[in-house]
Amino acid sequence: MAVPMLDVRGAEMGYGGIVAVKGIDLRVDAGEVVCLIGSNGAGKTTTMKAITALLPLRAGDIHFMGRSVTGRGPWDLAGEGLVMVPEGRGVFARMSIAENLQMGAYLRTDREGIATDLDRVFGLFPRLAERRAQLAGTLSGGEQQMLAMGRALMARPRLLLLDEPSMGLAPLMVDRIFEVIQQVHAQGITIFLVEQNAGRALQIADRAYVMESGQIAATGPARAMLTDDAVRQAYLGG
Repeated sequence: MAVPMLDVRGAEMGYGGIVAVKGIDLRVDAGEVVCLIGSNGAGKTTTMKAITALLPLRAGDIHFMGRSVTGRGPWDLAGEGLVMVPEGRGVFARMSIAENLQMGAYLRTDREGIATDLDRVFGLFPRLAERRAQLAGTLSGGEQQMLAMGRALMARPRLLLLDEPSMGLAPLMVDRIFEVIQQVHAQGITIFLVEQNAGRALQIADRAYVMESGQIAATGPARAMLTDDAVRQAYLGG
């Protein structure tokens, strides 16, 4: 059996005296789109922070490409292809679109490859190409989400983590973001997606995990989750 690209084993994490995530197991295999759904406060973002070494584990272990992330820095993991688009986008507001995208490639030295990837990002997001000199802080929420995703792609991710990419966006922009996620996956990038819009996430994912109160409550094929009565009532509006 192939080694999972991402393998989370008995992971526990929290803040201060609060245990936010309680010994979870999950995996993402190369080539998959896997989503993690659940209500606010379930522990989804905490899980993403631990996977990217932004939050230390209290117990358990997390492996990326067969190696433990324990004791490794976020920059080290990013250099190996584990890249996250954080909740809230986190663009550099006083830098231009082009400068933000170049920041995504800060660990790289292959100038020709960087130029090729910049063209690819502008192909995915023509609106960014049209405004490449515009300051990121002046963009709409949807445009900033595009920029955050484009910046992550400039790092050449093997595994792209997306934390609530559709949050706060207008319906048309949500449609565009999910189209881009599918396009990125079609280019060979494995995706782990945390998303409150459970219905949209399940439509594009291969497999899904449901998180409740810091624990994995259910897992299975995403299409099966769409028709599961308990999942529908809790996350899909019946």
